[in-house]
Amino acid sequence: MSVSETRQIFVAPNGARKSRKDHPALPVSIGEIVATAKQCFEAGATGIHAHVRDENGAHVLDAGLYGELLGELKVQVPRLKVQITTEAVGQYSPAAQRELVQKVKPEMVSVALSEMFSDGELAAASRFYYEAHEQGIQVQHIVYSGEEFVRLTKMILLGTIPTKQKNVLFVLGRYSENQQSDSSMLKPFLEILARQRLAESWRFMVCAFGRGETECLLASARAGGDCRVGFENNFFHADGRVASDNAARVKALIGALKAEQLWH
Repeated sequence: MSVSETRQIFVAPNGARKSRKDHPALPVSIGEIVATAKQCFEAGATGIHAHVRDENGAHVLDAGLYGELLGELKVQVPRLKVQITTEAVGQYSPAAQRELVQKVKPEMVSVALSEMFSDGELAAASRFYYEAHEQGIQVQHIVYSGEEFVRLTKMILLGTIPTKQKNVLFVLGRYSENQQSDSSMLKPFLEILARQRLAESWRFMVCAFGRGETECLLASARAGGDCRVGFENNFFHADGRVASDNAARVKALIGALKAEQLWH
């Protein structure tokens, strides 16, 4: 099996915070997100990390809008994997996040460990993960530090989270103004994988911010990980040029992966 058949490249085209004022090609409406998804799939992306926006362009966890988006993507880009987000952005409670997933029942969802357990409702959070597993929903855990990743591994060992939910996103940096990620930020996560002998049992993906995004994602691929690229975290190519759109970032990343024989 070739590398490109096993490695995943997900595009995160908009996120929760940016707008068309930040970049004119950032997709906001359902139609724009679907069009972007098609372009990115044609460029080589294997999946999309999807956020939806309300009529004012604001981040929203809305089951109806997600249902509409998933339906359109299934028709227009049927081979593209689709992951929805439960990102709170300081607006939504863990209960609201769980309710979204229960209503939408997506194939894939990303859930920040720090957000889902923020209210102290351990039993409710644990039940959410087990119900998602039983329903065949693939949960990707989001962690922002080595300490959070260790906490996640302990929760799985204790049975708080199902053993088979070993899919994680390592976020290199934070959602802050002018955040610039560096590939050295991946080292603590990889050390934990090696120290706890978890590399073979976990699937990991990396996302990063700013001009260092490409190098960070190459570092992930070199270590056997997947990549998440796109305007949610970064508008820039490795050489400092502003990308014309999300598909351009996908193409640039794949070009860099091919140069190192990490994508065929």
